[in-house]
Amino acid sequence: MKTYKKLGFDSEETKDVVENLNKLLANLHVHYQKLRNYHWNVEGPDFFDIHETFEEEYNEVKLEIDEIAERIRVFGKTPYSTLSKYLEVSEIKETGTDLKADEMVKEILRDFEILLSFMVDSVEASEKIGDISTNDLVTGFMKRREKKHWMLTAFSKK
Repeated sequence: MKTYKKLGFDSEETKDVVENLNKLLANLHVHYQKLRNYHWNVEGPDFFDIHETFEEEYNEVKLEIDEIAERIRVFGKTPYSTLSKYLEVSEIKETGTDLKADEMVKEILRDFEILLSFMVDSVEASEKIGDISTNDLVTGFMKRREKKHWMLTAFSKK
């Protein structure tokens, strides 16, 4: 087990952590915009439930985006910050506005699986160098997302 290291990570040491955080950041940005799209365009009998759920989720994601970008800056590196870079790097892809509410929920659940995979990669990279702050930050995001995954999965079983 790697012991905690105080600030003073060198650039080479943090390379994998920063790379993983930037990939997570790009995926979160595309996911965020997808949530906004769905929030604005959801229709049907589940409108009120899903409209609010998407809004709550994109507000949480917005905070996660900021925390990840700032964590990258802690290491003296530059977070990805252009739409073209997000779209190039992201495994989460944009969708149109023509999906039904249940299809939107399924799409968000798929996004969660992708995001959780990147979060695990980020935690593993941070553990290798004894970076418990990044580990703690991302683990918190994972816990929240796992709970939301359960809730949306339960909702989608109607």
